Amino acid sequence: MSLQKFPPMPTFEETKERFKDFFKLSRRPDGVVLAEAHTLGGPIQLSVENHRALGLMLKAIGGDPDNEILILTGSGQEFMMDADPDGFKLEEEDMPYWAYEYAYKDGRINVSALVNDLEIPTIGVLNGPGFHTEICLMCDISICADDATIYDLHYDIGSVPGDGIHTCFQTLLGVKRAAYALLTGEAITAQKALEWGMVNEVVPREELIARAYKIADHIMTQPRTTRRLTTQIVRRPWRQAVTDSLDGGFGIQMFGHLAKLKGVHGKKHIADVVDYVRQGKKNNFDK
Repeated sequence: MSLQKFPPMPTFEETKERFKDFFKLSRRPDGVVLAEAHTLGGPIQLSVENHRALGLMLKAIGGDPDNEILILTGSGQEFMMDADPDGFKLEEEDMPYWAYEYAYKDGRINVSALVNDLEIPTIGVLNGPGFHTEICLMCDISICADDATIYDLHYDIGSVPGDGIHTCFQTLLGVKRAAYALLTGEAITAQKALEWGMVNEVVPREELIARAYKIADHIMTQPRTTRRLTTQIVRRPWRQAVTDSLDGGFGIQMFGHLAKLKGVHGKKHIADVVDYVRQGKKNNFDK
């Protein structure tokens, strides 16, 4: 008999309870997990709290050997179009501490955990318009609602787009299209995202979860080892891209914040900047 036992693993019910304020977690008997990100039951409102919760949740799901596929999505009609009213008080109160502890560290973990800490296939389901869509677009398979809009808000709110969205856009769009999207805040429609290879399928909103489960059903037809090893093959380009660009990009973004010592994540500021997306416009500067 071994001198030591394996460290105890949290049960899925314990993980579900731990993250209930940030994700509605459910798991089928075959191990397919659905994680629906939310703020008070509705669309995600960005904050330092849910920023940290994402990476921790991904690590927890990845560490549970009974989980076999992760379906990751948002809640309600939008993915992420808003900020928590007090979600970035720390940015204003102590920017140097925020810039490392809640932005650089947590943000890098969020993106790296998605590609490095999950041995299981992932399906990203973009349920509506929003920013920080890299969390769904960097999944192994990505589908989106037919009225979803993909865009990046960083430049328009006065922030350098170096926190992983650049890795995502440059990998999926190529150099020129990514540069245009990052500098102009281009609102990319679901159909254009499909044409450009950002998503695999465009699906009516009411059919999104059912479609994700159908894809998961197909993936589950092969043995556990085959599923997990195939995941490591298809994810290698993301791992290389993250290794090459994430840490440096994030460091540049945080230098930009510290150089001007000005917060950019206020609720009204973000709402005013992204209003063009709700109006169906391509950007903030063309009529």
